[in-house]
Amino acid sequence: MNTAETEMQGKTLVVSGATRGIGKAILYKFAQNGVNVAFTYHKNEEEALKIATEVHDLYGIKAKAYHLDILEPEQYMELYKQIDCDFERVDFFVSNAIIYGRSVVGGFAPFMRLRPKGLNNIYTATVLAFVVGAQEAAKRMKLVGGGAIVSLSSTGNLVYMPNYAGHGNSKNAVETMVKYAATDLGEFGIRVNAVSGGPIDTDALKAFPDYAEIKQKVEEQSPLKRMGNPTDLAGAVYFLCDPAQSAWVTGQTIVVDGGTTFK
Repeated sequence: MNTAETEMQGKTLVVSGATRGIGKAILYKFAQNGVNVAFTYHKNEEEALKIATEVHDLYGIKAKAYHLDILEPEQYMELYKQIDCDFERVDFFVSNAIIYGRSVVGGFAPFMRLRPKGLNNIYTATVLAFVVGAQEAAKRMKLVGGGAIVSLSSTGNLVYMPNYAGHGNSKNAVETMVKYAATDLGEFGIRVNAVSGGPIDTDALKAFPDYAEIKQKVEEQSPLKRMGNPTDLAGAVYFLCDPAQSAWVTGQTIVVDGGTTFK
């Protein structure tokens, strides 16, 4: 066991949207290092319960799943009350859950087809959910002398992606919110950062109608000649939470994109 693992063991992570993709990879990365995990799901309760049982059996940590609709960010308030009953502390919060499908109609579209409802849904799930989730986490982190908060973002606010205006705009907004949160929460020993991923091969990306085109373009653009995968981002998130590795990193956005934004 190394020193970093020792510092992380016995602490608690709260992560949203962790039944698949990036969120699931983050959950397993922390669990492997002895961190207890409180995580949310939206629809797939069966998979959530399976994951909780699996990481408990594999790594001996405590894990519990909670239902959350990130289009109703106020649900975080009641959710954290449940977490208070089930866990002794909160040390890390990762805002990961996203929306796609019918909820983003009017938000995932060319500029002239953008509509307020779709744009508002994306903003709510990306920015407002981060704000409320981070506020509730920070209240608990103050009680244990500090912690780390990370928001997932994407490079769609750095480079053009077809139909991505709604998402790119909200990702830009959440990265700005991260800087403000970091400035206001630093005095409490709470660090706040973002991880901005290039296109990552997940179910959410596969739901995009132009998935095949995106995949081919990323593989051509990246010097590494591949798409990113969820574990690529999980490592960056873990780094930003581990005080042994990133104790003086706050208010930053770490870009993990396989070198694609340079081209």
